Amino acid sequence: MTERREELLRAAVSQIEERGVAAVRIADVASALGVSNALVLYHFSTKEKLVAEAFAYAAEDDLAQLRKLLGRRTTALRRLRAAVRWYAPTGQAKGWRLWIEGWAAALREPALREVARNLDREWKAAITEVLAEGVAAGEFRCPDPAATALRLTALLDGLAVQMTVYEGTVSRARTREWVDEALAGELGVERAELTTARS
Repeated sequence: MTERREELLRAAVSQIEERGVAAVRIADVASALGVSNALVLYHFSTKEKLVAEAFAYAAEDDLAQLRKLLGRRTTALRRLRAAVRWYAPTGQAKGWRLWIEGWAAALREPALREVARNLDREWKAAITEVLAEGVAAGEFRCPDPAATALRLTALLDGLAVQMTVYEGTVSRARTREWVDEALAGELGVERAELTTARS
């Protein structure tokens, strides 16, 4: 990726966070960098392509962190606990506001919907793989790793909406508790095992 293209994508992410997908314009991104609309259009040709690529760009950092957490040389349980705790809306994952905005816009924008779908698949596949590794190693029970990955991510996404859109609805402490309960229940382990699995 060229430096200019990356600069445009960073500016687009910033403008989407500030204005929302529906309201952001090519002119906003150009103005933020002091460049012409034509330069933005040269690199992306349409607003829809710019927005879709901006979301893919924003997700890459989170996916890189996920890969790092899941690639550690430790037990599958520790890796899962670290990844779920990081991804949860109480963790260090950034950009929940951006993703909620993106999900809403994806209902109407096919290019963005495809990007969001691919990223979602990648996330779930990574979690599924570590779940299967833990089962194979005898660390925990999980009869259907793919279904477990879907349920866990659906819970985390839903809690993120509650905490981000309806601030104050659920406390951070309660959210952590629910996330740990869900993970322990899915794996057939006691919650205490998650605490000792802290990496």
